[in-house]
Amino acid sequence: MKVLIADKLPPASISALRAAGHDTIVEVMDGAILRETLAMVSPDVLVVRSTTVDRAALLACPMLSLVVRAGAGYDSIDTAAASALGIFVANCPGKNAHAVAELTIGLMVSLDRRIPEGVQAAREGRWDKARFARARGFAGRTLGVIGLGPIGRLVAQMALGMNMHVVAWSRSLTTQRAKELGVIWAPTPEEAAAVSDVVTLHVAAHANTRHLAGRSFFEAMKPGAYFINTTRSSVVDEDALAWALETKGMRAALDVCSGEPRYKQGTFSWPLAQHEGVYVTHHIGASTVQAQEATANEAVQIIKTFAEEGVVRNCVNVMLHPAATHLLTVRHRDRVGVLAAILDIVRSANINVQEMENLCFAGQDAAGCALIRLSGKPDEALIGRIEAQEHVFAASLTTL
Repeated sequence: MKVLIADKLPPASISALRAAGHDTIVEVMDGAILRETLAMVSPDVLVVRSTTVDRAALLACPMLSLVVRAGAGYDSIDTAAASALGIFVANCPGKNAHAVAELTIGLMVSLDRRIPEGVQAAREGRWDKARFARARGFAGRTLGVIGLGPIGRLVAQMALGMNMHVVAWSRSLTTQRAKELGVIWAPTPEEAAAVSDVVTLHVAAHANTRHLAGRSFFEAMKPGAYFINTTRSSVVDEDALAWALETKGMRAALDVCSGEPRYKQGTFSWPLAQHEGVYVTHHIGASTVQAQEATANEAVQIIKTFAEEGVVRNCVNVMLHPAATHLLTVRHRDRVGVLAAILDIVRSANINVQEMENLCFAGQDAAGCALIRLSGKPDEALIGRIEAQEHVFAASLTTL
């Protein structure tokens, strides 16, 4: 297969793809020239990290079958357009979890110890132990973890190792699971925020989490509490955060912000970056050598599995629960044209096939069994027409 890598990946991963026989082209670029590169190269697979993949880029390459995001989040890819064009989108979840969790704890400690200001003062020749020796400490305090996926769980474990109490909220979290993890279950994000000295966000960015940390969330937080976001800027209402910083004496550390540059180096302007109670890092949560190597290795495995088995690991845009209403099971001889004739009969009834699998039995001149999931109910006459086919043994219908 032809693979286009549009961002930097470790050399070992590129070598692994080439060793597997894939024509691998590396062209580091931004979204502005991705469209013309796709049209010129015409790859089967596209691998990206920070490059935006919009509908126009997807339309530029009819051969494109798979887009792999070498990272966990995939909001930089137009998955709706990919689905409409029959293009698989896959990500590499969990591979950067340790890196993001480490940064989260580092930001938390920095907020309390005011490490950036202390370093800057020393560089400027100012000694101010009285100012920088007033940290609160974290033992016995409470950390609120919003989102308990791979990153959130690691952050919780690290905090428990620091003798902190951990209160957690996640859509899928139950009281029993919370007990197993050693954390306290909170029924809502606001209730977790209300009892926490530090709150950190680890939810995926989508429509349901947009501005999850909004005005009511910050109103619930304790005065003087610390707030950390290493996920995506869209989960935070930045106006509400600005209000909390001014009125509640809170401090915040953010690895992401709205309108952050897509380029690696250049000018940067964001209002809250100038606030004395805010630390801003450069969207570096996943940027450790360990995380990048693990993520790149996962991207390679996704491509290899797709090429060898036709299976897309970590696919994010395949329907998990198809709208099929009935299962048509047909036992038949394994002959050319049998399935085509069955599907033609189904088509004549204007019934859509949602999914299909054909299992072949072992042995010489063995039979097959087709499992066809339909969004519509065939009548008895249609079942009879299928059973009347020369190489069909029997057909049955089950309501799903």
